[in-house]
Amino acid sequence: MARIAVIGAGMGAMAAAARLAVAGHRVVVYERTDTYGGALRRFEREGFSFDTGPGLLPLPAVYRDLFVKTGKEPLERCVDLVQVDPSSRHVFADGTRVSLPNASRAGVVTALDEALGAGAGKRWGDFLVRAREAWDRTRRPLLEEPLWPNWQVLAAREPYPAVPHKRLLRTRRAGTLAEVGAWELRDARLTALLESHALAYGLDPRTTPASAAVLPYMEHAFGIWYVRGGLRELARAVYERCVARKVEFRFGADVTGVLEKDGRASGVELADGTVAEADFVVAGVAPGALDRLSAQAVVRGDGDVPPQPAAASRVTVLLALRGARPEGTAHRTVVHAADREAELDALFGTAAQNPRPTVTVLRPDDLELVPDPDHEAVTLTTVVPARPGEPSDALAENMIMVAERAVPDLRDRLLWHEVRTPADIAEATGAQGGAVPVPALAADGGRLLHPSNSTRVPGLFTVGGWAHPGGGLPHAGMSGALVAGLIVEGPEFRGSQ
Repeated sequence: MARIAVIGAGMGAMAAAARLAVAGHRVVVYERTDTYGGALRRFEREGFSFDTGPGLLPLPAVYRDLFVKTGKEPLERCVDLVQVDPSSRHVFADGTRVSLPNASRAGVVTALDEALGAGAGKRWGDFLVRAREAWDRTRRPLLEEPLWPNWQVLAAREPYPAVPHKRLLRTRRAGTLAEVGAWELRDARLTALLESHALAYGLDPRTTPASAAVLPYMEHAFGIWYVRGGLRELARAVYERCVARKVEFRFGADVTGVLEKDGRASGVELADGTVAEADFVVAGVAPGALDRLSAQAVVRGDGDVPPQPAAASRVTVLLALRGARPEGTAHRTVVHAADREAELDALFGTAAQNPRPTVTVLRPDDLELVPDPDHEAVTLTTVVPARPGEPSDALAENMIMVAERAVPDLRDRLLWHEVRTPADIAEATGAQGGAVPVPALAADGGRLLHPSNSTRVPGLFTVGGWAHPGGGLPHAGMSGALVAGLIVEGPEFRGSQ
C-alpha cells in the first residue's frame, strides 16, 4: 500500500483518488478551499439554486466507468441522470430558429433542412461523417491513453478529412474550423453552429484546427446530459464515492511545495509548515501553480510543445424569475452573436467589448432548483478573455438583453440576478484570470496539447483540466483514470482497453 497525496479536489483529482483508493492505496486529498468539485460549484439564494460552472454533461460514459470501477453502485443510483432533448435550440443572427434532437442524425438533418432550407441538413450530416473519422483517429491517443512520447505525430497530422476545395486556382483543404464552415458548410448559420462549439471553450475558430470537429461530433454521437439538482450533484456523488472508499479529505489545506528525496517526489508541504510524506504526489492544479510547487516538473512527453494560446474565461449571470417554466421550453438555447467578426475581435483581438455576444441560456426542467413550481431558475453564460478585473456589470446587462431573444418575457419576470465573474472562477480553481482549460486537440503544431500526466520528477503526476487530455468534464474524468493507471501499473500503462 502506497501513500498518495493529491493536491486539489477537482473532478479529475477526485476521479484519480477514488480509483487509487480502490487499488489499495492510502489517499489523502489536500484542498486549499473549503469544498470539493473545482469549478463545479453551486450558488443558492431565497430557495433558488444554480450551477456556477458547467451545466451539462457530455460523454457520461466516463463517469459511468468511474463508478463501475470503484464500487458496485452505478452512477445512475447516485445521481438522476437525464438526457436533454432537444440537445440545443439555436437562435441565429438573422432570426432563424432551429431545435436539434439529441443524438439523432436523421432528426438533426430534417430539422436543419426545415429551418435553413433544403440541403443544409445534408451538408451538416456529411460534415458529421467526416468529424467521426477525426474522432476515430484521435479518440484513443487524445482521451484514453497517456500522451505519446512522440507527441509530434499528433502535432503534425490533421485528422479531419477535409473536402478538396478550389480556391485561387489551387486545390486546398480546410485547415481551420472557420475554413470548414466557409468551404464545406457554406451557410453562415451552419458556420455559427459549428463555431459555437469552439467558442464555448474560448477557441478562435479562425485559428483552431479542423480537428476541433470532434467537439460537435462528441455531443452528436453520445448525447448531452443533465444531472437533476444540477451538475454540482455529480461532484457530490464523486466526493461521496471517494469517502466511501476511505479517501481522506483535508479542506483549507494550502499546499505550498512538493517535497523531493533521492530525485523523486516524497510528499507535500503545507502553508502552515506541516509536512506530509507520500510515495506519490498527484497535482490537480492550474498552470503556474505547479511551477511554484515544483519548478522542474512539467513535461509533455520527450520534450516541450509550443505554449497554448491565451486562455479564455466565462461570465455567468444567474436569473431568478417569477412564473413557471413554460412547457416545451428547451433546456439549452444558444443565441448567436449579431456580428461574428465583432465578437471574434472582442474575444481574440483588441476591440472593445461586444455588446451582442453569443449567449448560452440554460433553463432546466428541475423543481429542485426553485422554491416552488411558480418560479424558474435560468443561467446565462458567455465567453470572455481570461484577465484580472474583466468588466462584468455592463456585460451582464448586455447578456440579459441578448437572452430576451430566447426568453421574450424575461424583463417582466425578473426578480433578481447575480453575476459570477472570472475572479470567482479564479477563486474556485486557482487558475489565473479565471482561465478555463480547453480539450486536447490534434494538429496545429501541438499548440492544443496539454502536459503529460507524468512529469520530469518521478512519482509526481498531473491531473485535471490543465493536464492531458485537457478541459471538459469527460476529459477531467479520463485524466484521473490515466493517472491511476500510471501509478498502479507503472509507466508501461497504455490506457483502458
